[in-house]
Amino acid sequence: AQVTFIDNTMASATMMLRNVARRSLSQASRFNNISQTAPSMGAMRFSSHFTPAHEYASSDGKVATCGITDFAQAALGDIVFVDLPEVGDEFEKGDSFGSVESVKAASDVYAPVSGTIVEVNEALTDEPGVVNESPEENGWFIKIEMEDESELEELMTPEAYKTHCESEAH
Repeated sequence: AQVTFIDNTMASATMMLRNVARRSLSQASRFNNISQTAPSMGAMRFSSHFTPAHEYASSDGKVATCGITDFAQAALGDIVFVDLPEVGDEFEKGDSFGSVESVKAASDVYAPVSGTIVEVNEALTDEPGVVNESPEENGWFIKIEMEDESELEELMTPEAYKTHCESEAH
């Protein structure tokens, strides 16, 4: 029974995030051209890949910097808490490695690739709002040493992710 409760809670949180994202992007697109409200990807220094759940992985060799996208932070609103794993923790692609809470909702954050955590952004513990200000630069969550770099090929390119965000807004 507890597993069902957790599954329902996670499903509810995912649906809430999706609905909030739709409303936020819909409202923003009324005032701006959709291309201006799409995720900001010019800030990424490395090769960036994205999940349908709005996490990113920016790779630099075998290490991927991961967090939530600009689209996700905009949908969540003011972020008030970020729960992160410990250095040395291991995750499979798709595993929940932490969570993010905002004034609107709470949501799990999933590993876009498999590997071992080599660094955690400790600054987010004291200043979770950095994720709102700079989600794909200063607001990164973890750095993970990838087990299999080819997993990145299963994720969306920046262009595919932009299309995905646009489709979620409708």
